[in-house]
Amino acid sequence: MTLRSPGLYLASAGGYPRFGETHELLILRRTMDALASGDRTSADLLDAQNAMTRRAIADQVEAGLDIITDGQIRWADPISHIPAKLDNVRLDELLPFFETRTYFRQPVLTAKILRRGQLVADEYSFARNALGGLPTPPAKAGKLAIKPVLTGPYTLAKYSLTENGNGAGHTRDSSEHLAARAQDFAEVLAVEIEMLARGGAQLIQIDEPAVLYHTADWPVLEAALKPLIASRDRMRQSGRVVELALHTYFRDASPLYEKLMELPVDVIGLDFTVGGDALAEKIAGDGADKPIAFGLVSGTAAEMENADGVARMLDKLLPRIAGGRAYLGAACGLEYLSRAHAGDKLRLLGKIKSLLQG
Repeated sequence: MTLRSPGLYLASAGGYPRFGETHELLILRRTMDALASGDRTSADLLDAQNAMTRRAIADQVEAGLDIITDGQIRWADPISHIPAKLDNVRLDELLPFFETRTYFRQPVLTAKILRRGQLVADEYSFARNALGGLPTPPAKAGKLAIKPVLTGPYTLAKYSLTENGNGAGHTRDSSEHLAARAQDFAEVLAVEIEMLARGGAQLIQIDEPAVLYHTADWPVLEAALKPLIASRDRMRQSGRVVELALHTYFRDASPLYEKLMELPVDVIGLDFTVGGDALAEKIAGDGADKPIAFGLVSGTAAEMENADGVARMLDKLLPRIAGGRAYLGAACGLEYLSRAHAGDKLRLLGKIKSLLQG
């Protein structure tokens, strides 16, 4: 699938519910509980994760999406998943993840972080093979793709701490420590981007929601993205097609709209469920010189959006986007919803696209 051609793509924005309401869809929960009590092994957990990943991919295909994720079924939370795979990181106390009523384990960097293997490249490979094993809807032949998702270096750094070198478990934090952590995470993520590109990923999503809450940290974000951009450029020079999509969500991004558009990434993801009117005004007035991933439906609230109203807004904005390419999706991952509500949200995207196309 060529993701650089003009048009509208229905795209996942990340996570999908890990558990369901039926006995069959609770396999991962049951396995996790049994593992904790010693009645199952890590191999059993992997089997359950694989089964629910396949289901998440199948649900997205059935809902009509063009660009699909693995649902991040293996992720305990958006912050700790990647640091847990690095050396010199300790996962500490549970903290709330924004206003989602979910929690993450706070990473504490005890020394310079080091890679000890793949971060998500193996998960991407599994998902790509799983997608290939599904029957493809006739109208979607050659039009489906898997998109890997990485939590960005700034957001990882913002919600991590640096351990005091004097020991005793004390931590420290300052603007210098934040910048250093962001660069450390950027270095390991830059390697992963190259691995993903070599594995066939053409579009890689980088999630950076934290910058909307801490706009004064913009220089830290900007600097941390440079190694990732350099990796993308090296892959392009080697003849590979790869793009980076920077996604923000949970807050109105309009105050940073101009700065976001100036970043040397290829796609910008914006949450239109929060501050959508201000964002629409920005795009209508300034236009967009790169594709936008429109976060049109909430990934945290079960209430359904008005498809007609959303379509009318998009009808005015799409002509203002350079290249005529846009992605229609949820504002963030859908893992905060029930499976039934998540499926309804995905199908609503298809209805919005149909309204746009008459």
